[in-house]
Amino acid sequence: MSDAVPSSPPASASRRIGPLFALLPFLRPYAGRWALAFLALVTSAGATLVLPVAFKYLIDRGFAGGDRAHIDRYFFALFLVSLVLAAATALRFYLVSWLGERVTADLRRAVYDHVLGMSPQFFETTQTGEVLSRLTADTTLIQAVVGTSLSLGLRNFFLLTGGVAMLAVTSPVLSGYIIATLVVVVAPIVIFGRRVRRLSRASQDKIANTSALAGEVLNAMPTVQSYTQEPFEVRRFAGAVEAAFDTALTRIRARAWLTAVVIVLVFSAIVFVLWLGAQAVLAGRMTAGQLSQFILYAVFTAGAVGAVAEVWGDLQRAAGATERLLQLLAARSPVVQAETTVALPARGEGIRFDNVSFSYPSRPGIAALSALSLDVRPGEHVALVGPSGAGKTTLFQLLLRFYDPQSGSILINGVPTRDVPLVELRKEIGVVLQESVIFSGSVLDNIRYGAPDATLAQVQRAAEMAAAAGFIDELPQGYDTFLGERGVRLSGGQRQRIAIARAILKNPPILLLDEATSALDAASERLVQKALDNAAQNRTTLVIAHRLATVQQADRIVVLEQGRIVAQGRHAELLLSSPLYAQLAALQFGEQSGHAVQRGAVSDPIDSV
Repeated sequence: MSDAVPSSPPASASRRIGPLFALLPFLRPYAGRWALAFLALVTSAGATLVLPVAFKYLIDRGFAGGDRAHIDRYFFALFLVSLVLAAATALRFYLVSWLGERVTADLRRAVYDHVLGMSPQFFETTQTGEVLSRLTADTTLIQAVVGTSLSLGLRNFFLLTGGVAMLAVTSPVLSGYIIATLVVVVAPIVIFGRRVRRLSRASQDKIANTSALAGEVLNAMPTVQSYTQEPFEVRRFAGAVEAAFDTALTRIRARAWLTAVVIVLVFSAIVFVLWLGAQAVLAGRMTAGQLSQFILYAVFTAGAVGAVAEVWGDLQRAAGATERLLQLLAARSPVVQAETTVALPARGEGIRFDNVSFSYPSRPGIAALSALSLDVRPGEHVALVGPSGAGKTTLFQLLLRFYDPQSGSILINGVPTRDVPLVELRKEIGVVLQESVIFSGSVLDNIRYGAPDATLAQVQRAAEMAAAAGFIDELPQGYDTFLGERGVRLSGGQRQRIAIARAILKNPPILLLDEATSALDAASERLVQKALDNAAQNRTTLVIAHRLATVQQADRIVVLEQGRIVAQGRHAELLLSSPLYAQLAALQFGEQSGHAVQRGAVSDPIDSV
């Protein structure tokens, strides 16, 4: 199953606001508030529709009859209606605004929670900037509709239907003309509304592309600046911004034409009908109060039609935004969460890769691992070496179940990893990656990331084991020092030691080290290597290493090439038995294995050591 997120909807979907109904699960928990908001909405609309009736009686029985008591009574009635209208409108505004904010927050959280559960395959085909755009810009559109536009649309719909009904009661003949002209108004709303929907979706996609581009460049500023590519990136971003602007401008023009056409048609019809009404008053077929009532209802109806047209455009945009968010929620990770509650035994057979074959989804024709079998005994310290692309990191990713192999199985203490819940599986594994990840928090927050309940003393001990305590104590606020986004206030080696301290503090039974000392200077490397050796005691450790000096003391060194194990043994044994390992050693130490040189078994240069 592909979990890629398409950038545009099917053509048929662009003609509907159906995606908005997918928001019902987010609206249902607040049914009580929606009911109260609906009651307030009906009350405010009803109060508005009562006003013309009061004006009719004020004119016909008050001014025309010259009765002061009637005038006072109907003015007081108008005041009471205005109080009801004000209270109902204020209550409606508060409730729908609260609901808009609440539903948007729930939607953002649901999308974010879902994205966090996706496998790395999802991010092979989806830019993080686009995901962020959907979480921010698209949810903001939905918030505007749920918290404002939808309420206004319903209120104006009630005013429209109520106004038409009261027009018919006031003057059936004139209302017939009004209704006939409204049919003419519906056509441009439908036609232009569909176009606005398509353009809104295109505009949102362009904005997402802009966010994705900006996020990619801002996360790579040192590279951009070192290659002096700022002018190129400025032009590239400007082009994306202009493309988004042009698309948005086309959408704005369509909405402007929609609004203009509707207003012209509606008011032209009303002016014509009111002219007929004035003729009826002069002929004595209507009273002045009836005409005033009819005029007010006609104004309410015209305003309601214009407002509904405006809201319809907002609904079109929100439908596009909802559709984009639904695509994120509909994406499914190929790594299926185990339905069982199987726990990993504390002791057992260790780690076993049993005839595992795997290709990355983005490169299905290239085997990252081919029928690989490997047993790692409990407590064993195993180093994985080989050229880039040999499959070393892939073993780590499969063990963590970032991916599942196409064939074969992986077992920990005799239990297949597919049968273990992901949280339980990953709790048993500590990881230090080659590219250390530091979050924008304090030193304490970063080291505690794998063990949030750890005490300060435990954090300090882990930092000492990772040779990080020295530089941490020299920071302005020590363990409370804010490190900045991605740890920009630290050197590469310092970031690496923070990451190592994080893994040591977690204290898992399985430790995965992906070139964990690659960013350290020689002195720090010796300290950290000693700390890692101490941390690896009494636990199963897998180490990816290009620098063979860091793994010579491993219990076993496994040599991989093109997704297969080509040799296993200790350092001295492999110098004699493995031409590939001998060449790696020769490149790094100047050692030459007579066996490898005489046979010339390795002719291809190693692209990464």
